[in-house]
Amino acid sequence: TLFRSVPEPWRLRSPQFPSKVGGRPAWLGEAGLPGPGALECGRCRRPCVFLLQLYAPGSESRTFHRSLFLFCCRQPACHRPGEPPPPPFRVFRNQLPRKNDTYSYDPPPDTAPIEDTVCSVLQLKDGAHLCLVCGCLAPKACSKCHLAYYCSKDHQIVDWKHKHKKCCSMQSGSDLLYSSIADHGFLFPEYEIVTEPEELESEGELEKGDDEDDNDKPEDVSTADNGTAVESLDVKELEALAKHETKDDKIGRA
Repeated sequence: TLFRSVPEPWRLRSPQFPSKVGGRPAWLGEAGLPGPGALECGRCRRPCVFLLQLYAPGSESRTFHRSLFLFCCRQPACHRPGEPPPPPFRVFRNQLPRKNDTYSYDPPPDTAPIEDTVCSVLQLKDGAHLCLVCGCLAPKACSKCHLAYYCSKDHQIVDWKHKHKKCCSMQSGSDLLYSSIADHGFLFPEYEIVTEPEELESEGELEKGDDEDDNDKPEDVSTADNGTAVESLDVKELEALAKHETKDDKIGRA
């Protein structure tokens, strides 16, 4: 069973290994992260936006922590049916072994961390910087303040218009930058995906179901020794048939 919920923001951070829709991707680590080129739409070549991710632990030690990420293009024209490939979607996998240098070997605590700042969604624990607009790997930095990081020139321009132009040259630019993240209108609304296992029937319910199935069987059908279904006749019907002799029966008896 899958359904969405609106949890506290810290539950959707990378250390909680979330499954979620929208917002910024909760990457597990820098290894294997897609670069700007891999995130381009196959049709319009614009950056794709994060759509959802599913935490899907693997059975092997090296894939103990594994998340699958789906990105899509926001341009409606790229989703018209009948368009030639490549499609306007991108799928990625990010994984870590259970024993790693980033997260604890034990399951994450079910309590909010002492510090849950905006900076935690702009930089991974291993030090990799993330784009201010989309939350993906950001190899580019603002050449003036060297504080804001972006995945591409397109997103640097978007952030410059929304916020960065005001705080780039300010002395307190760092505090203003990490106090909040501008709403660029690029990301989808963020929700948690909650997965619950299906409830199995108890032994009592199963036995009850078997009894009901037995009661549904027709009473005039039984099983012969060879496994075929035969009609059950009572004694009176047998006697009546025995008395009702045919012409062939009389000849055979004579």
